[in-house]
Amino acid sequence: MSDKNTHFHQFTDAGQQNAAVIQSKNTLNINGKLMDLSVPRVMGILNLTPDSFYQPEGRNGQPDSCQILKEAEQMLKEGASFLDLGAYSSRPNAEHINETTESERLLPALKALVKEFPEAIISVDTFRSGIARKAVEHGAQLINDISAGELDQNMFETVASLKVPYILMHMKGTPQTMQQNPHYESLISEILQYFIQKIKKLNDLGAYELIIDPGFGFGKNLEHNYELLNKLDSLNILQLPVLAGFSRKSMIYKLLDSSPAEALNGTTVCNTIALLKGAKILRVHDVKPAMEAISLVGAMQAV
Repeated sequence: MSDKNTHFHQFTDAGQQNAAVIQSKNTLNINGKLMDLSVPRVMGILNLTPDSFYQPEGRNGQPDSCQILKEAEQMLKEGASFLDLGAYSSRPNAEHINETTESERLLPALKALVKEFPEAIISVDTFRSGIARKAVEHGAQLINDISAGELDQNMFETVASLKVPYILMHMKGTPQTMQQNPHYESLISEILQYFIQKIKKLNDLGAYELIIDPGFGFGKNLEHNYELLNKLDSLNILQLPVLAGFSRKSMIYKLLDSSPAEALNGTTVCNTIALLKGAKILRVHDVKPAMEAISLVGAMQAV
């Protein structure tokens, strides 16, 4: 092992040992307004795709704007701080669609949400810089990128120029290849190194409002996912808000031999563990149970 790699592993090992006492950033600047993250927040998932792995009750295929508005209203009433709108399916082996199709799915719903809920904070889930720019021009306030710039070399410069918060996620490969025998020599060290390099590039471009998502289920097998959950507080060394997204994923329902429709209880268990390990944002299909988990964990920690 080179001196450089030895130093890195010493750094990450020390970070993992001391992660519990490291405080992450507790505010997020959104259009000049500071959001307090000292109490964790909930991000509601609004998928615009016809082939999502989980379809909320009342859906049948690709939703129209009326259905999205109805779901958004319920999420906001239940306490969601963010609405995350996605028009590209990132489930394993999902069909790859072009930018035109993604835009045609996304923009009508985005415009409707901005008009109906002007105070809502809307995130757009995309890895394409062109979509990110259009989304912000039409009222989106955050960009959520499953590839952390890996699938579009212009994404970092774009989000830096747009001055919007940016969620960068860890993923190996693409949605079409990520679950083809993923392998790590040292899972946590490799994820930390990945984020350290990405954060430096973004900071050098002037992007500082960053949120990290370790990417549960993205290029990770069942064992990887639970090792990552167990050591999630290791990411606190990066001193940035951590977003956890487990909602109804296969890491839950495959382990329990059930289905996405039956995975709410497992999702709540994982959300609770993530909160105990310092997660600041829970990305979920079901807002009310996530809000309840935040309240209960907060009550325990306040004693």
